[in-house]
Amino acid sequence: MKAYGTYFQNDPERPLVYGEVELINPPRQRLRGEDKKEGILVQPAMVGFCGTDHELMRMGARGELSPKFPAGQKRLINGHEGVVWVPSQNRFAIVLIRGGDSVDPTRYTEDETYFEYGCDQADGLFCDAMYVNPDMLLTIPDGFVHDGKLALSFAKKMVFPDPFACMLFQLERMEDLGSAHNFRQVARRHHCSLEEARAIAADEVFDRTVIFGLGTTGMLMGDVIHQAHPGAKIVFVARSSADSPKVKFALEQTGAIYVQSNYATGDELAAAICEALGGRATMFIGVSGANVEHEIAFRHKVLGCNGVYNSFSLGPKVTYDTMPFGFENHLIFGSINFRQDHMEKAIDMLSRSRYDEIVELIDRDEFAADPMGAYENKIYSKAAPMKTAVIWNKNLIDTTR
Repeated sequence: MKAYGTYFQNDPERPLVYGEVELINPPRQRLRGEDKKEGILVQPAMVGFCGTDHELMRMGARGELSPKFPAGQKRLINGHEGVVWVPSQNRFAIVLIRGGDSVDPTRYTEDETYFEYGCDQADGLFCDAMYVNPDMLLTIPDGFVHDGKLALSFAKKMVFPDPFACMLFQLERMEDLGSAHNFRQVARRHHCSLEEARAIAADEVFDRTVIFGLGTTGMLMGDVIHQAHPGAKIVFVARSSADSPKVKFALEQTGAIYVQSNYATGDELAAAICEALGGRATMFIGVSGANVEHEIAFRHKVLGCNGVYNSFSLGPKVTYDTMPFGFENHLIFGSINFRQDHMEKAIDMLSRSRYDEIVELIDRDEFAADPMGAYENKIYSKAAPMKTAVIWNKNLIDTTR
């Protein structure tokens, strides 16, 4: 079957193109021990743009995408955020992006394999049609489909389940590690049992939280922490003006404090962060993609004793001085994952959110005419909105709701 869509290829001039492609449908498995199944045909309705797409485009220009292509192919249809229509089941669904020969594809081990629709070895959503393992089509809540069409406001929210699920996984990891890291010290301080101390430590690790970077990831991270730990003091640090719509929306969602990163020196920025926190950080989350985040945490001592450093950026090299690192008992971790239950919880939470307010649309015809130009000049330009999406099939979206 042929369909029109965008796809990546190894080409220094045209790593991303729009055109007709031949769809493939190899059997795939959701989890180890399950049968491999051929996909069923779905039609993408709304698709969101992710920074991963932008990075894959750059990799294609460098000729580095071959390991990402589906077996036997020299291209990858991109797109991994959005909602699809399933004609054979007469319903809308969210695609569970990652599966494979693994007991948990989000935390696979050396003897296991995985794939990701639109990212790695499996075609994605920026196409008129695609094939998806039927076990990887997640249900949406009731009340958002009218006369066979999906409400636009809800469809906009459904470009976020992938990153939101990832933040729910991060929350779980921070709670687990914060608890294990500090529960003995907490037990002594609170004169309580070790079991009681674990619960207290899982909450206290967010007492003074820094989120360094305020893209979509940082904002969602702050939101899930705020909802799970309403007593947490959260400080966002980013370069945007404090009166920008992005910053205002993030602070409304999280009740956080904002520190603009416009100081002449790292010491001055660190002092401003600690003043906003009311002390040194118990949790420092780096999501800016810039090397300065670990310098502020370690060299400029924003991360306090017994503090946890969550390295969520892709690209920066994290370094630290071993003497204070050891004596201040810091814990560093990094992981970028989620499970199906996180995805399902994300869909439910997002359905009751305001995140449709920060999604702006690009016309499909404009995107298809020059996809690379759209990425560089609109979707990921300095003036870009927080989130961009495209109505891929206008017949499936009710734009009045």
